[in-house]
Amino acid sequence: MVPINSIQLTGRLTRDPELRQIPGGDPVCKIRIAVDGLAAKRETGYIDVTCFGKAGEAAARVLTKGWLVAVDGRLQHDTWMKDDEKRSTYSVVGQVEFLAAPKSDATEQESDADIAF
Repeated sequence: MVPINSIQLTGRLTRDPELRQIPGGDPVCKIRIAVDGLAAKRETGYIDVTCFGKAGEAAARVLTKGWLVAVDGRLQHDTWMKDDEKRSTYSVVGQVEFLAAPKSDATEQESDADIAF
């Protein structure tokens, strides 16, 4: 049986996206989202998300802190050594769907629309 590694999350960006280029020149966007009810019903968990290619460029161009997004991807486990101690973290590699702008952005867009009329 082939293991299936699939995860879907919905949360809000905790900071603006970071767009970089990998050595081959392809774009990679890193975001961090806050997900309610991750460990317990009233706790918030924080998840790092990586998105590659044109989708990553679009995320970096459009998204800002506070956006509500849906993430569909695979769970990735990374380990490294720091101060002679082994450390590890989980992150998600996948696609990001833009769901809703932060309230302040939506208010500005509504104000701009009112001015245009």
